[in-house]
Amino acid sequence: MRQRLRLMAVHAHPDDESSKGAATMAKYVSTGVDVLVATCTGGERGSVLNPKLQGDAWIEANIHEVRREEMERACAILGVKQAWLGFVDSGFPEGDPLPPLPEGCFALQDVETAAEPLVKLIREFRPHVMTTYDEVGGYPHPDHVMTHKISMAAFEAAGDAAKYPEAGAAWQPQKIYYNQTLNPRRTRALYGALLERGLHALGAEWLRAMAPFEDRERELTTFVTCDDFFAVRDEALTAHATQIDPDGGWFSVPLEIHKEVWPTEEYELAKSLVDTCLPEDDLFSGLRPPFPTRPVEGRASISTVEVA
Repeated sequence: MRQRLRLMAVHAHPDDESSKGAATMAKYVSTGVDVLVATCTGGERGSVLNPKLQGDAWIEANIHEVRREEMERACAILGVKQAWLGFVDSGFPEGDPLPPLPEGCFALQDVETAAEPLVKLIREFRPHVMTTYDEVGGYPHPDHVMTHKISMAAFEAAGDAAKYPEAGAAWQPQKIYYNQTLNPRRTRALYGALLERGLHALGAEWLRAMAPFEDRERELTTFVTCDDFFAVRDEALTAHATQIDPDGGWFSVPLEIHKEVWPTEEYELAKSLVDTCLPEDDLFSGLRPPFPTRPVEGRASISTVEVA
């Protein structure tokens, strides 16, 4: 009987799971890893970004239901499970000065209170590894920043039986990573490859698409080779039809160039309770059988892993 590893990816909105780490998840699913996406909000305040669907009154009036259906299709394509945490999208405030966030939205919740449903989900699913966003959210969307906050709080609390005692039996994930797939090194490499091939127009479009993610350099610790699943990632992205234009900048780098020049998805190891060596090529580095048996003081050990 084979022991099964489990991965939980915590995201802010439907479509985030397909733009950040999707090929990694699809790869792990193909190897027998159990993968669960935790989606914090329903994306209710998201705009229709695909110009082909803008102006559709029915879609705009039913955006919450539409985005849930898109999410269901994307998860089926990736082969992952998915759970909603039930918070309300905060929207992305714009203007000078910035308008206040809507009352009751996710970003205005108390962190300790908002972490409880994620702690409960962690204790139910019992992931060995989690992924989330860095402290600036990858980019400064208030829901992404809040996702970081509750993910880190839940990672710390889930293994402590004294915290959230009504949320189930304690379970301690052993590693948590920040998604860094949309990093400047990747953008520069792909942009250079387009220019080398004389594809200047595509290069300019690619830079425009990646502009929101180009203002920070982060430490990249983990490089997961997953180019065989880039096509699956792209199919999952286009399942979010209200958000993603299949003819837009996200897809301006031809797949064969992407696979040749940058065949990995990147992560920043935020915390590990097991020994590992950097750089890594596997989110489960240090957790492959035989499983570690060194307990973490005051926390639940994963030395006994449930057989799938």
